[in-house]
Amino acid sequence: MQSAEWKAYSIATKTKNSKLAEEFLLSRIVPDDPFLWRDVPVKDMRRRHLKDIIADHSDTPHKAKHLLVAIRKMIYAALDEEWIEVDPSYKLKWRPEYIGWKAWTPEAMEAFEKRWPIGTTPRLTYALALWLGNRRSDVVTLRWDQRCTRQIQQGETSRKVEGFLVVQEKGGAAVFVPITPMLEEVLAATLRKGETVLVTQYGEPFSAKSITGRMADWTKAAKIDKGYTLHGLRKTLGKMLAEGGASTRQLMKILGHDDIEHAELYSREAEQVLLATEGMDKVTKLVNRRRG
Repeated sequence: MQSAEWKAYSIATKTKNSKLAEEFLLSRIVPDDPFLWRDVPVKDMRRRHLKDIIADHSDTPHKAKHLLVAIRKMIYAALDEEWIEVDPSYKLKWRPEYIGWKAWTPEAMEAFEKRWPIGTTPRLTYALALWLGNRRSDVVTLRWDQRCTRQIQQGETSRKVEGFLVVQEKGGAAVFVPITPMLEEVLAATLRKGETVLVTQYGEPFSAKSITGRMADWTKAAKIDKGYTLHGLRKTLGKMLAEGGASTRQLMKILGHDDIEHAELYSREAEQVLLATEGMDKVTKLVNRRRG
């Protein structure tokens, strides 16, 4: 796959989809038949085949979902090369039941903040995940040079906004997230020891896997029940945005869930910055109200 879309994917995304594609191609079309999917032309695939593949992975529904995504990428490539004219996966949806990550309660947040004061690595990690709404892969790769200033227009008022511009590893969306006073307080107490904002005691960036393990250790030290995770802080921000009165579009723009098609391509970035800023203003007001 050498399309521009494929090249834009992160290494992790390419690796995951390549493994899933290989698994699919090496699977049998029919259990008792020696023919594998790699042995037949893509034009022979039918919608019923995809339904069978999903059914075969009913015990691992999320695996089925990811496998369908990988197969779709191959189908799109075949359409682009004009090997086929019809997409057998058209409007075929598979949405397994999803409970989601647990949002942090005010009590859990208070316990963590009490155990890990501003100036510590655990508190910095917590603040980046919570106040930027980043996934762990974006938390550990966030660089100081991603901090920038944007000019927005709110009615007749012009305003400069400090924030981080993050190109999300998942999906590749470029998202500007304003720096709230809550995050600025933590950043101001952070010494710059490398290119990334978050570094280990040796001055090296964390990996996504290692920061997950460390977060589990830090929550345990704060005597917080299991289930409160790094990704749960992202969900917490979404919950706070909604509680603070942010619109669905503002929430989407901050968290990078851009499912809305924009007519004006060149207004997309300005709109994202404006909506994200207004959304974060609402969160700041909510936090200030809670603090009294």
